[in-house]
Amino acid sequence: MATAISDRYQILTDKQWELLALLLPKSEGHVGRNFSNNRLVVEGMLYRLRTSLPWRDLPEHFGPWQTVWKRHRRYAADGTWDRVLTALLALADTTGDLDWVVSIDSTIVRAHQHAAGAAADSVTGL
Repeated sequence: MATAISDRYQILTDKQWELLALLLPKSEGHVGRNFSNNRLVVEGMLYRLRTSLPWRDLPEHFGPWQTVWKRHRRYAADGTWDRVLTALLALADTTGDLDWVVSIDSTIVRAHQHAAGAAADSVTGL
């Protein structure tokens, strides 16, 4: 988490960004302009997810909200985020930083027969 006022919007450390940048697609060779300051855009995505604010309320520090939204949408649609998650999980598992503890909740909640969608006449006998 950022501690200085000048980096209050920064979520990723430099080391985290270096790893993430290797996993994100490059824009060179594609139609359109190359991605400018990809880190700032990704930081905008993470800031929005952390704060749960609407895209349009994203601070101007991250640039136009439409750019952040479009890149997030593109990465979700083309499977980039799935590949990033898979790669990070594999890396964490390999280095022993991932604990595969699973917790299963087996709570049973019984509902009254009226809550189960029973017909009204079957309950009252009419």
